[in-house]
Amino acid sequence: MKAVAFNGSPRKLGNTYDMIMKVFEKLENNSISCEMVQVGGEYIHGCRACGACSKNKDTQCIFRDDLVNDAIVKMMASDVVILGSPTYFAALTPEMKALIDRCGYVSRGNGGLFKRKIGAAAVPVRRAGALNVFQAINNFFFISEMIVPGSSYWNLSIARKPGDFAEDAEGVETMETLGENISWLLKKIQS
Repeated sequence: MKAVAFNGSPRKLGNTYDMIMKVFEKLENNSISCEMVQVGGEYIHGCRACGACSKNKDTQCIFRDDLVNDAIVKMMASDVVILGSPTYFAALTPEMKALIDRCGYVSRGNGGLFKRKIGAAAVPVRRAGALNVFQAINNFFFISEMIVPGSSYWNLSIARKPGDFAEDAEGVETMETLGENISWLLKKIQS
């Protein structure tokens, strides 16, 4: 059993990372191997709507100058996909949006590469706008026919400065519960 998470924050060890790591703690306690991929701050260009992924049917984006094709391979090889993005003006980071768009088009153009995998979001926010980010990530999961487990609250944390997540008791509990629910669901799917 394997989980891969994509950290869409340019702060590599910031609150998004901390939220994902809290989920990873629960997953690793349940014998699920975990891998973190840094996306925020990396070069990822947006989808160019060329349609080559649907024509070529090779499970890859025709553009090979960034990390998207490696991300697709990692998603295909995993049972769980976690996408984390801080809230930027009530939206995803541009890197996370580009990742979602391109991975989503490749998946759909190749018969649904992520179908029935588990998907979960992690969204830190200063004050407002996190539900838009949460919804955008979940829209990717839903249109990819993935399974999205719930938690004790939406998967967000009131966290602006690095380290704020650890001070958000409800946010910590939410991510711990999410990790437990993902672990339970994955075991049920695998049995």
